[in-house]
Amino acid sequence: MNEWIPQTELGKKVKEGAVTSMSDVLRSSNKIMEIGIIDALMPELNEKDYQEVLNVNMVQRMTDSGRRVKFSVVAVVGNKNGFVGLGEAKAGEVGPAIRKALDNAKINLIEVRRGCGSWECACGRHHSVPFRVTGKSSSVRVILKPAPRGLGLAIGDIGKKILTLAGVRDVWSFTEGQTQTTVNFAKAVFNALKQTTTTSVQEGAARQIGVVTGKVE
Repeated sequence: MNEWIPQTELGKKVKEGAVTSMSDVLRSSNKIMEIGIIDALMPELNEKDYQEVLNVNMVQRMTDSGRRVKFSVVAVVGNKNGFVGLGEAKAGEVGPAIRKALDNAKINLIEVRRGCGSWECACGRHHSVPFRVTGKSSSVRVILKPAPRGLGLAIGDIGKKILTLAGVRDVWSFTEGQTQTTVNFAKAVFNALKQTTTTSVQEGAARQIGVVTGKVE
């Protein structure tokens, strides 16, 4: 593998060791433009255990030169401990499309806030979402609710894969719309997870339900 030569200011700081945390990167105003940044800070995302291909779809289009075939791929990556990313890509062959989708998922990495917002449990650990969150994509709407420890992930298979890679182990869910559309369902779940970090919560309440953000040692 060729040595990564950073092209952006953020990349140079990561390469020099001035920035060592993905949390610091995501909480800054800097946009991630290089895959090398993620590979340097979270190399585990290159391992198969931290990747999932959610959908591979063949797309055909007629052009003046004949029928053109491309493959559309949706993929997710996550460290199973507070970070997850979702990506899409198209290419003329399946392999390159998968690689591009995984790279795009890394670029779209987000932090996830976890906790125990379930009144049935109140254990104070970070096994579920801390509060109810909603995500939408096209006609699909997904609501994630805190669940007690041991319940598991009460959501469809696509949602389970995304939540597992995010480090969420228990959740109730409600869905509506054309949830059989993999791309929109995946995006709706991902957008709901985004809401965990953009929703404000009082400091006292956060301590009570054991809210943590991102990776927990």
